[in-house]
Amino acid sequence: MTAILSLLLVVTLSIVVTRIAAVALRHTGLARQTARFQARSAFSGAGFTTSESETVVNHPVRRRIVLTLMLLGNAGIVTAVSSLILAFVADGDGDTLGLTYKIVLLVAGLVTLWAVASSQWVDRLLSRLVDRALSRFTSLDVKDYEGLLHLAGDYRIAEVTVEPGGWLEGRALRQLRPADEGILVLGILTGDGEWLGTPAGDSHPEGGDTLVVYGRTQAIRGLTERRAGDEPGHRAAVADQDRVAARERRHAERDAAAQPADDQP
Repeated sequence: MTAILSLLLVVTLSIVVTRIAAVALRHTGLARQTARFQARSAFSGAGFTTSESETVVNHPVRRRIVLTLMLLGNAGIVTAVSSLILAFVADGDGDTLGLTYKIVLLVAGLVTLWAVASSQWVDRLLSRLVDRALSRFTSLDVKDYEGLLHLAGDYRIAEVTVEPGGWLEGRALRQLRPADEGILVLGILTGDGEWLGTPAGDSHPEGGDTLVVYGRTQAIRGLTERRAGDEPGHRAAVADQDRVAARERRHAERDAAAQPADDQP
């Protein structure tokens, strides 16, 4: 019985540690899903080598978080395996629980922990607690970038590869006018690895470059699929963005009108 409770405690601590690390990684600028994947990968020692992993390793704060996870993960896995073995071995201290009862207890405990860990309410509560702790006890720049950029619904940050013969190749940004389509170019990663942050209007993306953009999913998809010279496609995208902007203004005006007078500035 004691060994099973110890195992469940180790699993609980593992879930909490990886969730805390995922929140901390999010506050360094990683997307939610990327942060969770990297936290679990580091804790379990899976060692996935992806471009996302490189962004973690090359960032000093993220690297410290991941190194701490690796240390805790090694200790946690060893402890969990030891507890699992002891849970099904008679230890001679009066533990006479049957094998079936032990299995049922262990499965029930793991299912309960999984349900709690998957709860959105628990996720929000834990995120708030971790935010406060990070703000108070660390010098980490604690900002919810997903919240700041409203990365929900139809808006996201994406990487767009400049394809040969595509709309983006060989033309200055001021000619492409992506902002008219509701797309902001945050940076350009050139084919030789040079990073151009907040590129000027005279920047010329070339084939093989990668643009980091912010905007609506549909607008970004249209930008990547458009071929060179497709001016009608550009005009259609601009018109669609005008409709979206008008709809968002109407929603904002309606929300402002519905707000109680005492709450308005």
